[in-house]
Amino acid sequence: MKKALFILSDFMFEKCYDEDTLAKIHANFDVIGENITEENYKNNFDLFSEVEVIFSGMGSIEYSKELMEASPNLEAIFYAAGSMRSILSQEVWDRGIVISTANAANAVPVAEFTLSQILFTLKDGWKFVRQTRQNLGKPEDINVHETLGNYKQTVGIISASQIGRKTIELLKPFDLDIILYDPYVSVDEAEDLGVKLVSLDEIFEQSDVVSLHAPWLEETENMITGDHFRKTKNGASFINTARGAIIKEAEMLEVLKERTDITAILDVVYPEPPAKDSLIFKLDNVVYTPHIAGSTGHELARLGAFSLKEALRYINGEPLQYQITEESYEIMA
Repeated sequence: MKKALFILSDFMFEKCYDEDTLAKIHANFDVIGENITEENYKNNFDLFSEVEVIFSGMGSIEYSKELMEASPNLEAIFYAAGSMRSILSQEVWDRGIVISTANAANAVPVAEFTLSQILFTLKDGWKFVRQTRQNLGKPEDINVHETLGNYKQTVGIISASQIGRKTIELLKPFDLDIILYDPYVSVDEAEDLGVKLVSLDEIFEQSDVVSLHAPWLEETENMITGDHFRKTKNGASFINTARGAIIKEAEMLEVLKERTDITAILDVVYPEPPAKDSLIFKLDNVVYTPHIAGSTGHELARLGAFSLKEALRYINGEPLQYQITEESYEIMA
């Protein structure tokens, strides 16, 4: 059996690798040593000379040049989380080490959260929450037939990322039109996805709800401006489960202050958390949730299960489903 190490925070180790997953890992791999963390890895440095496979996750140490030199037998890293942008050194790629992440697993709860908000906002749910608070729920003051409803409305998806694609998949059973902005997607690929490609401006002009799923990269930072929000349809909604820095937040909030017909559901902001005097806390048409869309609670165990399945494919010589390459890594969040 291949020699394996766990490298992640103790908290995430307990959450991501549940009893069933741990039992299967121990049955198929020779696990050496205790879980490695930032606090104890120097005391366990000798283990790296033996390790062939690493099971990792949030709270991992950096896979630095020093660590690569100390790990001559390392073949693969299975990461029970999403992005690894801050912890992979160039030496990892130069060594040809196999990298697989649980991006697809983490995409599931984000897409589910997004779906819930798309369907709720198309029913004007947050608007009616505001109205019932203001009118103390008096039915004579609330016209529910003013709602858009979930039939033949347009949903705009920004980026066919892992989460964007999962959201598109979850939307397919509903009678909704889906449009997409993604400069990396061809017309043929968009057709396969069942969506129509449009420009970024057109996403805001045509959509009843816009959902942002782009990665935070140099080229996407501040990509969405106040002008985009000014172009939105009356009564439209905007959902951000990606990263706050993709939006010029101050400009967005100024437009939301003027356009009280627009609702913004922000699960991510920049900076995070927001400043205490931010308009995010003052505007009635802003719904702020503290970065809860991603894997939380029991959902974290799905990440470890994904990593195990991928590791079993690896040792059985089967094609990996979630391997990332140096090229794909460059455009990941």
